[in-house]
Amino acid sequence: MILPRLLGLAVYSAAYCNAVLSTVTLDYGTFKGHANTTSGIISFRGIRYADPPLGSLRWQPPAFPPSKKLGNVDATKFRFACIGTSQKASGATTSEDCLFGNVYIPIQTTLTSELPVLVFFHGGGFESGRTSKYPPDYLMQASTKPFIFATFEYRLGQFGFLGGPAVRNNGALNAGLLDQKAALQWVQRYIGKFGGDPKRVTIWGQSAGAGSVIYHLTSDGSVGNDSDLFHQAMGDSPSLLSLLDYDNVLVKNLFITFAGFAGCGSKSTDSATMSCLRAASTNKLATAGSKTLQKMTSSLYPLGPITDGIYIQKRPVDALLSDSFVQVPMLFGSNTNEGADWSATLANPEANTSFPHANEGTVFNFLAGQYTTFSNASFQTAVSNYYLLSDYGGNVSLQGQQMYGEMRYICTALLATGAAVDAGLPAYQYHWDNPTLGSGHGDELVAFFNSTQGLDAADVSLVTAMRQYWTSFVTSGIPVAAGAPAWTAGNDTDGSPRLLLHPGNVKLENVSNALSQRCAFWRGLAPELMT
Repeated sequence: MILPRLLGLAVYSAAYCNAVLSTVTLDYGTFKGHANTTSGIISFRGIRYADPPLGSLRWQPPAFPPSKKLGNVDATKFRFACIGTSQKASGATTSEDCLFGNVYIPIQTTLTSELPVLVFFHGGGFESGRTSKYPPDYLMQASTKPFIFATFEYRLGQFGFLGGPAVRNNGALNAGLLDQKAALQWVQRYIGKFGGDPKRVTIWGQSAGAGSVIYHLTSDGSVGNDSDLFHQAMGDSPSLLSLLDYDNVLVKNLFITFAGFAGCGSKSTDSATMSCLRAASTNKLATAGSKTLQKMTSSLYPLGPITDGIYIQKRPVDALLSDSFVQVPMLFGSNTNEGADWSATLANPEANTSFPHANEGTVFNFLAGQYTTFSNASFQTAVSNYYLLSDYGGNVSLQGQQMYGEMRYICTALLATGAAVDAGLPAYQYHWDNPTLGSGHGDELVAFFNSTQGLDAADVSLVTAMRQYWTSFVTSGIPVAAGAPAWTAGNDTDGSPRLLLHPGNVKLENVSNALSQRCAFWRGLAPELMT
């Protein structure tokens, strides 16, 4: 059998059948994958990478590697995703027992292939998301050189990011980030068994996943040292949150609220409260998280990473501006309308700018719901100097979405790539602007994980180029695409120039002075915003 040529996956023939690496033996189990001769990919799905984080292992670092021998494992289907904060119970496809990963290799891979590896962390505000939404086929088939693609589930919401002194003193904070770190350790230890090269690992994420990339770049008190877990970093729309201290009153109140809903609020000591929570049923904890979320009517994602003094010792703005980050090549970017539609999802009408009575006070309430330390004085400075309402035709919804999109996502991309440039590292920045497929948050993902069927010629050309840009960065460290403009590395403190990704008009553009000034304003507010 001869398949059509797949750029990075090579031609598969019947003569090669005996060499297919469809079964991989690790020191804790043998995993049988699925070889798809149509896609040219062998898929290993649902590989356990740590022990189930249940009972006494709740709110603890992941137990890696798995402590039990698993024997022969059918790795052809996805296992459970982690429970999202809005769920009231574990579902048919979600569970607390969710620390699984997926590895996809080109069908011609052998044990000696030493292929570069791309690890992708999904988004979802650290409160939702799952790996099954990100099939690798289009990316792997578009690449001019073969590589391995891997995705991992990580604990979410109250299971992965519960804060407060009780958790710190009786467990681990930022358990979801520690899951991701364990996943990267798993790659270092085992990816060679799949034909991968642990010395050529690129980490990539979108939204909260891209924010995670930022945290891993700046974690463990990194001071410009080379990482032994990854060697390049990419991020689509990196999310820059307020990283409140673990003992901040708001963080403690979230813990108290959650513990109360879980039936553990009356205990006399923190240790007793944690013991109660670890003994509670999964569904009780899920319901408690959902009820806690419902009380936060002005906040989009209240349960997320916090400053713990251990894994996150410095907040990202400080770490990036002081060169205290892992020194690796970077590729980051954002979309034109990152801030669109977020406010409209809030239950509190006083923070929802889509309501008819909305005014600039509503905009402030919306932003303060996400950045709880944001002062009204700083907001007034912003709207008086950088975001004049008249520039948005008097539309406070447009004003609010521009402010939110820049302070959380767009300026973060500038910050990361600019910090890399200042450190003398290769750094590439993009700007997705697409009137046909959308320019909102997450709209660029269609280029990587969706079929081009139904797209017009300009979008097909754009998507094809993007797949080659991203995958060539993974395989060679330089993003290139056949027949598309050269993507020049940044040479300015804001990561400029960046590549405009517009259908029919892909080109380099300089970051405008106005945007640079607005982002400098937000960077200057980092101590106040705790970013």
